[in-house]
Amino acid sequence: MNVALLAASAGSSKTARVNGPAAVLSALTFVLAALALAQDGTAAKVAGAVLIVLAVLILIALQMASQWERAIVLRLGRFWKVEGPGLFLIVPVVDQVAYWIDQRIQTTEFNAQQALSKDTVPVNIDAVIFWQVHDTERAALEIQDYRRAIGQVAETSLRELVGASMLATLLAERKQGDELLREVIGRKTADWGISVLSVEIRDIGVPAALQDAMSRQAQAERERLARVALGQAEQEVAIKFVEAAEIYGRSPAALQLRAMNIIYETTKEGGATILLPTAMVDAMNPGGILGLAQAGLAAQGAAPPPSARD
Repeated sequence: MNVALLAASAGSSKTARVNGPAAVLSALTFVLAALALAQDGTAAKVAGAVLIVLAVLILIALQMASQWERAIVLRLGRFWKVEGPGLFLIVPVVDQVAYWIDQRIQTTEFNAQQALSKDTVPVNIDAVIFWQVHDTERAALEIQDYRRAIGQVAETSLRELVGASMLATLLAERKQGDELLREVIGRKTADWGISVLSVEIRDIGVPAALQDAMSRQAQAERERLARVALGQAEQEVAIKFVEAAEIYGRSPAALQLRAMNIIYETTKEGGATILLPTAMVDAMNPGGILGLAQAGLAAQGAAPPPSARD
C-alpha cells in the first residue's frame, strides 16, 4: 500500500470546523439580526449589524472536540494550549486551531516488497502496526506529518529485520519478529509522542520455485524420519528375537511347544487345514513332548505324601 496515500487520506485536519451548537447559535443570531434590520430606526439597524457580526464570530470562536479528539491551539503563531474534549472558545484572528489530533488506537499497513533476507532469498512481507498518540503537543509540533512518518519508519524497520534474518527464522519465529519490530519502531517514534502498541506480520511470501524446493525438502526430511523410526523398530525386534533364541536354545521343549502353539493359532480360526512335511513333524517330536508330560505327571503321583515320609 502506498504510505503517502494512506497518510493523505487519514491526516489530521488543520482547519476550524463548524459544529452543531455553533451553527444553531449562529442561525438564531442571524434571525435576530434580520428581525432587527426589519425595524425602523437607526438603533435597530446598528443592532442588526452587530448581530450579524456576532453570528459570524460565533461560527469561528465556538469550537467543539469529540471525546477522542484534542485541538492544538496556536496564539499569534505560538503554541497556546491543548483543548478538548467538548466545547471551547478561541479568540478569532488571534487564535488558530492548527491540528485536530485523534487519540484513538490507529492502524497502519506496510510491506516490504522483494526484500532480501540474510541468505539472499527475496521475500514479500505484509504487516500492520497498531499505534496511539499519547502526547498531542509533541505529535503536532515535533514532526510535520506523523502518520506518514510512522509508515515510513515501519517499512524501513521491516526491511532491516528481513536483511538481518534467515528465511527459516522469519518463517518459524514470527512472534519474535513482531516483538522486535514493535521495540524498534516504538523507540524511533517515542520522540514524536507516539506509542506503538503492537506489530503483526500478516503474510510472508516466497518465490514459487523456492516453495517447491522447500516442499521437497520437507518431504525428504519426513521420509528420513520414517526410515529412522522403522530402523529403530527393527533393531528392537531383533534384540527381542535374540533374547528369545537364547531362551529356546536352553530349552528345546519350549521351542517345540512354541512351534505347536503357532500352528494352533494359525488353524483355530476359519477351519484352515495346513499340510506339514514329515520332517517338520518329526522335528517337533510331539510324542516325546507328550511322554515327558506323562512322566512328569507319574512322578508327581508316585511321590509319597508328606505324612508318609515322616
